Amino acid sequence: MTETIRDAYGRKLKELGKKYPEIVVLDADVSGSTKSAIFGKEFPERFYNCGIAESAMIGMAAGMAASEKIPFVNTFAVFMATIGSMGARLYLSYSGLNVKLVGAYGGLSDSYDGATHQSLEDIGVMRALPGMITMVASDARVAEWMTEEAVKYPGPMYLRMSRDVFPTCHKEEQIYEIGKGIVLREGNDAAIIACGLMVSQAMKAAEELEQEGISVRVIDMFTIKPLDEELILKTACETGAVVTAEEHSIYGGLGSAVAETLVKNEVSVPTEMIGMKDCHGESGSYQELLHKYSLDKEALMKAVKTVTERKRQKEIS
Repeated sequence: MTETIRDAYGRKLKELGKKYPEIVVLDADVSGSTKSAIFGKEFPERFYNCGIAESAMIGMAAGMAASEKIPFVNTFAVFMATIGSMGARLYLSYSGLNVKLVGAYGGLSDSYDGATHQSLEDIGVMRALPGMITMVASDARVAEWMTEEAVKYPGPMYLRMSRDVFPTCHKEEQIYEIGKGIVLREGNDAAIIACGLMVSQAMKAAEELEQEGISVRVIDMFTIKPLDEELILKTACETGAVVTAEEHSIYGGLGSAVAETLVKNEVSVPTEMIGMKDCHGESGSYQELLHKYSLDKEALMKAVKTVTERKRQKEIS
């Protein structure tokens, strides 16, 4: 069975702990959920349960980073981006200290705990902080790479993880780079630029649309900041129609970032955004919530058909 995003993260963090003695791990009393407990069991002297005190925990991590440690700070994404945002802004964004913020249970993945525990604004919050690298794991392989890359990168980062199993989208030999999206599937009629869970949904949608004669390019934009503007512009110009897809509010996240890029460069193509439409989530089955809020392949297929029709009408006129 495919490994969950959080399990891949916890396992990789433990592996890296053996190689890098300067790694320390902090958690807000949810280490069993975030899987930072895997590291804690192996290296109890380098693991700190800070209790439910997210902003203070980030302050502790900043002090450790100033002492040449590499802190990984863990809690649910919703609490990292809300209660923890003051610490992220004051201690990390201002200073550029080498702290890694890891937001577990991104999007709707903490489904049964409901709106209070579902994070739909974290990408927007973190990408708005100066100097904060912001990345989203789309499968277990990307989660592993993000964790290892975080150790090498000398500055603050936000890594969004998930509770669930995501289908594997990337080949084992894939090479990743901060700030560079990856084309997973070529296509000429339209493009889906996605992150997180929506990457695998985009691949499914593209496969079905191919049977209907619609060729769709799929891009995993796992780095939201810095954004691969060159790839976005190239894709928009070559396909002439764009759909963005994220398990996040349509305000402030990937869709906003892509739209900003197109507007800034005066590239006008039909564009649709798949994401949460100015609402909170609710309690329920993860799959049922994804379907209810149109975060699935059916919604993507509909959006692609909409932009390709608008593209056709634009070409006629």
